[in-house]
Amino acid sequence: MKTPKFLLPVATAGILALTLSACGGGGGGTPAGGGDAAAGLDGRGPITYVQGKDNSNVVRPLVAKWNAAHPNEKVTFKEQTDQADQQHDDIVQHFQAKDAGYDVVDVDVVWTAEFAAKGWLQPLKDKMAIDTSAMLKPTVDSGTYKGTLYAAPQTSDGALLYYRKDLVPTPPKTWDEMMSMCSIAKKNNIGCYAGQFTKYEGLTVNASEAINSAGGSVLDKDGKPSLNTPEAKAGLENLAKAYADGNIPREGITFQEELSRQAFQSGKLLFLRNWPYVYNLATTEGSSAVKDKLGIAPIPGASGPGASSLGGHNLAVSVYSKNKATALDFLKFMTSEESEKFYATQGSLAPVLGSLYTDKELVAKLPYLPVLKTSIENAVPRPVTPFYPAVTKAIQENAYSAIKGEKPVDTALSDMQKSIESAGAGS
Repeated sequence: MKTPKFLLPVATAGILALTLSACGGGGGGTPAGGGDAAAGLDGRGPITYVQGKDNSNVVRPLVAKWNAAHPNEKVTFKEQTDQADQQHDDIVQHFQAKDAGYDVVDVDVVWTAEFAAKGWLQPLKDKMAIDTSAMLKPTVDSGTYKGTLYAAPQTSDGALLYYRKDLVPTPPKTWDEMMSMCSIAKKNNIGCYAGQFTKYEGLTVNASEAINSAGGSVLDKDGKPSLNTPEAKAGLENLAKAYADGNIPREGITFQEELSRQAFQSGKLLFLRNWPYVYNLATTEGSSAVKDKLGIAPIPGASGPGASSLGGHNLAVSVYSKNKATALDFLKFMTSEESEKFYATQGSLAPVLGSLYTDKELVAKLPYLPVLKTSIENAVPRPVTPFYPAVTKAIQENAYSAIKGEKPVDTALSDMQKSIESAGAGS
């Protein structure tokens, strides 16, 4: 896959390779527990920050800036690979070993529940509390498990609808409206709509978006599957019907992020659901056939903006850290307004502070920010559960079968429900 000039979006980093093997056991513990969580709260001194590959050179300058101002509390940056499953498993191994050397870790939004449930993350409350009042609510929710904040929102991400504004002057506001515009695609001998529908983590994202945007949900507020509902059926049926009708082209069942981007960018699609990173490539690459015809809108839902799957990465403090006071200050530094602006301008990463989406300087550089804010404000996290690897597998396998027409939608949802229940999320 081609690496863009900047870091792939945080959500994409978590979906390109997040077909996780079983969550490593061990570690135990209870969320917000005493013991390890009560130790080291006043500790100050050197710490280690663990994050995936810093392709855009976002982390190193910030760490250097921190170290210059804190010579007695220096941060060592441990850079992981750029593969999300390897990042996950590396963190799991060190947490299981109660390694005090992994003080602050970068956590994909879908890992928070798993790590918090195992008692590995320091609750960010009382002496360890951070101010989240200026942050977009969905980003705060993404770091929260059972009512307690365990990870500080760092960067976010939300889906956008890219469209051909030369063919569609006004973007569709609802799914049905978008489907009605597919006649325009047929007249121009191009595909109508694509997302990411092959059997991988991106399908969990797209299927969850379809279900949530129709008013349903994969899991209810208690973490139990809730797929046998008219709303969930309507959402998955939208995708299955669009594929059966040809509104999602046949090759669309093979698309991940990059194949779908390339299809749209080469002029072969009317509409594309993808992440913000597409904007830069579609407007700057010399081969782009849509650079002057690119429109951006929120993904459509049943009666207005749809519910994007929330992407992003958050910062968590290990319960085993000996220097939690320093770790907390580092969290605050890495989520400050200045740092958040740097993420946006240096790495094209979506900030978590609401005010930055109307910052004139930033919007001039990243014109999609106001639309992205709408996307994030309407976003819903992928299923929040300690059993995420098994849940995402159940979603992928059954949604894929339903879209391809190998299973009726009702059967696919029923099978999805049973698989999630047997994984432990239904208990």
